[in-house]
Amino acid sequence: MATKKKAKSPVTAPAEKTANKLNGKANSGRGSGTPEARDTARLLLEIEAIHCRPENPYIFTSGRASPVYIDCRKIISFPEARAKIMAHALKAIDKAIGWNKIDVVAGGETAGIPFAAFLAALAKKPMIYVRKQPKGFGRMAQIEGELKPGKRVLLVEDLATDGGSKLVFIEALKKAEAKVTDCFVIFHYGIFPQSTEMLAAAGVKLHALATWWDALEAAQKHKFFDEKGLTETRAFLEAPEQWSANHGGRPPAPRPMLGR
Repeated sequence: MATKKKAKSPVTAPAEKTANKLNGKANSGRGSGTPEARDTARLLLEIEAIHCRPENPYIFTSGRASPVYIDCRKIISFPEARAKIMAHALKAIDKAIGWNKIDVVAGGETAGIPFAAFLAALAKKPMIYVRKQPKGFGRMAQIEGELKPGKRVLLVEDLATDGGSKLVFIEALKKAEAKVTDCFVIFHYGIFPQSTEMLAAAGVKLHALATWWDALEAAQKHKFFDEKGLTETRAFLEAPEQWSANHGGRPPAPRPMLGR
């Protein structure tokens, strides 16, 4: 396994060299380098929300193969890490958007709901959640909670890969006459340009606390991945489609994005 608590020997390639090796396309999605991003990545590694398995790649619903996998849902089960990560998120949102410009926090079904709840409580803001589709009975509601027309809504999700599911939630919120200009995720893959491009086309800016670049830097610094894990993860981040094709993945279907 490439994921481990501590490597037995120091890794030879420092983070600075890693950054210098990135090509332009990948470089545009690199980690922010903020203390909050670095600490979030470290915490995710410590609670084992991040896994590295290059010898037996993960195959995602899109068909892509990946040497790494993240499960942000694990955050909710670790109170200390959760508190630190949500404090980082609160600060990051205030810096990037400004809580005074947000009226309501919305969680996307289902993974975004707990994080929206945590943030709404910390920021003392109303919270709602958005279903992937209207429920099939009663009011046929797609949005749960009170949302008045014209309210400025921040959409919160756990992570973003290519951004497809965000558009479903954004469309539902706009149909309810909400103003949606920003989406926040705990973790953004940061390697698929379409994740920001498609949201930008819908008038929404994507914000993230940490990316795979932050995770790679933290994994190297704190020795969570062995050398093979670092090498293969770096190769995947620099050329994800090529790495996937070389390791049993298939190209995503040419249809509207259905990923996260």
